[in-house]
Amino acid sequence: MTTIMPFLALLLAGLAAAYFRVSLKTWAVLSGAALAIALVAGAGAIATAVAAALYAVVAGPLLHAPTRRSRLTAPLLRIYTKMLPQLSDTEKTALEAGTVGFEGQLFSGMPDWRQLLSQPRPELTPEERAFLDGPVEEVCRMVNDWEVTHDRADLPPEVWDFLKKHRFFGMIIPKQYGGLGFSAFAHHKVIQKLASVSSTLSSTVGVPNSLGPAELLLHYGTEEQKNHYLPRLADGREVPCFALTGPQAGSDATSIPDYGIVCEGEWNGAKVLGVRLTFDKRYITLAPVATVIGLAFRLYDPDGLLSDQKDRGITLALVPRDTPKLEVGRRHFPLNCAFQNGPVRGRDVFVPLSQLIGGEDFIGQGWRMLVECLSVGRSITLPSTSSGAAKIAALATGAYARVRKQFGLSIGRFEGVEEALARIAGNTYAVSALSEATAAAVDRGEKPSVPSAIAKYHCTEMARKVGQDAMDIHGGKGIILGPRNYLGRGWQAAPISITVEGANILTRSLMIFGQGAIRCHPWVLKEMQAATHPDPETRLREFDRTLFGHIGFAISNAVRSFVLGLTAARIGAAPGDRYTRRFYRKLNRYSANLALVADTSMLLLGGKLKFKERLSARLGDVLSQLYLASAMLKRFEDRERPAAERPLLAYAFHDACHKIELALSEALRNFPIRPAGWLLWLLVFPWGRRAQAPSDRLGHRAASLLLSPSDTRDRLGEGVFLTPCANNPAGRVNAALPKVIAAEPVERKFLKLVKSGEITALDPEEQLQEAQLKGLLGADEVAVLRELHELVQDAITVDDFEPEELESAAFYRRRQAGRKAA
Repeated sequence: MTTIMPFLALLLAGLAAAYFRVSLKTWAVLSGAALAIALVAGAGAIATAVAAALYAVVAGPLLHAPTRRSRLTAPLLRIYTKMLPQLSDTEKTALEAGTVGFEGQLFSGMPDWRQLLSQPRPELTPEERAFLDGPVEEVCRMVNDWEVTHDRADLPPEVWDFLKKHRFFGMIIPKQYGGLGFSAFAHHKVIQKLASVSSTLSSTVGVPNSLGPAELLLHYGTEEQKNHYLPRLADGREVPCFALTGPQAGSDATSIPDYGIVCEGEWNGAKVLGVRLTFDKRYITLAPVATVIGLAFRLYDPDGLLSDQKDRGITLALVPRDTPKLEVGRRHFPLNCAFQNGPVRGRDVFVPLSQLIGGEDFIGQGWRMLVECLSVGRSITLPSTSSGAAKIAALATGAYARVRKQFGLSIGRFEGVEEALARIAGNTYAVSALSEATAAAVDRGEKPSVPSAIAKYHCTEMARKVGQDAMDIHGGKGIILGPRNYLGRGWQAAPISITVEGANILTRSLMIFGQGAIRCHPWVLKEMQAATHPDPETRLREFDRTLFGHIGFAISNAVRSFVLGLTAARIGAAPGDRYTRRFYRKLNRYSANLALVADTSMLLLGGKLKFKERLSARLGDVLSQLYLASAMLKRFEDRERPAAERPLLAYAFHDACHKIELALSEALRNFPIRPAGWLLWLLVFPWGRRAQAPSDRLGHRAASLLLSPSDTRDRLGEGVFLTPCANNPAGRVNAALPKVIAAEPVERKFLKLVKSGEITALDPEEQLQEAQLKGLLGADEVAVLRELHELVQDAITVDDFEPEELESAAFYRRRQAGRKAA
């Protein structure tokens, strides 16, 4: 024992230094102290001397910077330079765009939770609240989604006028230009509420406030462009669209074949220097009604009119609709959704240089401009749309599951339905937290490129799952379209959100981890920048600093992964109260796991990692679920830890943990270098994979919250349109819930009378009359049952139509014209 004691002391000192992530000098002091303590405690002198010699051999070169740089860092720098993956201009721009927020802490392996919890809770101003309660509420009352999607295939003219009058298209435009100047959080709340009524309505409002001319002009436009266009965009005199996608270049936007040639041409009667554009774009939302079209193209200057550089790169321009040779094509019709969408084309369309967004100074910077603005818009529009859709589906489905009875029991009481309700509740809670988190990040001044990709992918996917479960619970009620159906059009539209603004397959497999691994990692980007520094001395010094910082980081995460895995994350400093502290500790463990596996993958696979899309997708899933769980904890803390909300938090959190371990397991079981995968498994899962999906008991508690009115249920559905008016069947079924529950004792009494034979009539109304005549039920009780019958009928009734009502308007007019001609 005395022989191995000094070696154990060195090992423990090293493990402690790695776990707590201390500096190299502190490790050296701890190791020296450990050897001294071992010697005093009775360790053999010879063994201690051998251990000290080994320690000196390792520590000496590491602590002496000149020796370390010449003997270790310089050879490693040469190797690293050869391994460094070649990044395309597209990838470089994507990596350099945006900012890093709390997601960087999740990649650290040792999150500083104070950074998250110190962020202010997002709040609406009185003006923003008044807008939600006034114009937003009013326009929700005005829109009948069945009329929009079936009869008109568009919003009614009065709705378009209302949106323009109240400056819905100018939410992001500052007041100095005539806009509303709302916060991102208010923007989120508006889109969320509109989406709970109609996806056509939310898309129509969302696009001008997302990726489009207004956002681009605010960040990059010249003063002349801002002063001309922003007031007109704010009040609806100009309706914008942005044309990026084309038949030959969808997700690979930088390979667009659309081009512009610098030349002289005529504009407003004068001969000016400009660009002759040729382009073919499709899937452009608002294109059919747009008056000004933002356009992405590659600019060429073959005659050197601007510079000696011929290929100037991707550039952005504003093209007025009345520009000669510009063609706005016929409408697309995406999955029966009525928002305006269609192609735009042009050949030899001339615009002056003054129409380039940002003028000549921003020629060739179009891709960076788009990536930065897309991260802001993608943080809000689609996550908010998903949140609104999920919330209204959760409330309506919970109410319907209580109102609808089969076999004498509310269908929500059946375990199969309860299982689906629990998923709806958990996913809705998660979507709500994630969509709020990314909007809040924008309000803090961030350009959240990685969180926006996380939010876009996971909010749309979870909303689709909510829609699927809601459709399953409603059965026939959900599939029969008509004015009474509040699910069908949303279910039809779900794939649209999955597809637009970066297809979800691409977002998951390439973007989330692809950007996050470098942007969020505390050392990788710094290493890449150090290795390419032009000055040799600075290059070696900076690479030395970042390299050994990275090595210490990797060792720390290996130790933390193993220790936290052995202890099931029951140790370590963490914020929160007695209930939530264990959640933070779990995330500490998974953060270390992610950092360890990501580092190992980058080290062993190098540039090949970007082609291992399955591995990238699984590690992206880990990062996503970490960010999602953090957002849920922040939401819970912001609301002062309501005890009644614990089932929702616990269900969604355990679901996230289960997905994290599943993703890590799949990544390690399929790791390209098998021995490395086995070793990583031992460090990440020393006791095996333990996290399970939420239990049935927890699912029961979460589902029950949807079946009865409560403050918790109200908070879950906060911010959607629930007014029980004629054009809001979801609001009516939700409003029926408390009345149906209040009537249940009388209903049970009535059914007992029928079952016992004391009431013999067969017709429901005659049964009530008989019960009252016989004195079995009082007049008040009969009135309650009549109201209950009306509420239930309204909830379960579906629509039917004359054949002519299902014909398109154009077909109907042609047929009528044919009859008149005959």
